[in-house]
Amino acid sequence: MASLVRHVTIDCADAYDLATFWVDVVDGKLGEGDVPGDAEVLVLTEGANLLFIQVPEKKSVKNRVHLDIQPQDRTRDEEVERLIALGATLVGDHRNADGTGWATLADPEGNEFCVERSVAERTVERAE
Repeated sequence: MASLVRHVTIDCADAYDLATFWVDVVDGKLGEGDVPGDAEVLVLTEGANLLFIQVPEKKSVKNRVHLDIQPQDRTRDEEVERLIALGATLVGDHRNADGTGWATLADPEGNEFCVERSVAERTVERAE
């Protein structure tokens, strides 16, 4: 049997603070017993769980691996605006006039992630 991905692990300066940002992004919940000051904090989601590990060094280069976020009940552009309001930063806009493309954002600690079009937006494109 093949291996399974159990967690996507993200190094960070403050595991609890960054995990609470991502709880809001993915509508997840914190792992049982995770509290402020913990060096490891788990975010449970319907998809892959996210594990935040506190490390002493700061982020210094572009991520080699990143998350792609697909909104479930709003458009890509609505999701981008929601995430910016939560504390994300737009770092690359790859959205096209025809509605295709994606937006690259960074979380409060600078970890890049992308926001893709929703399933509904992709379905409309295929129907046209």
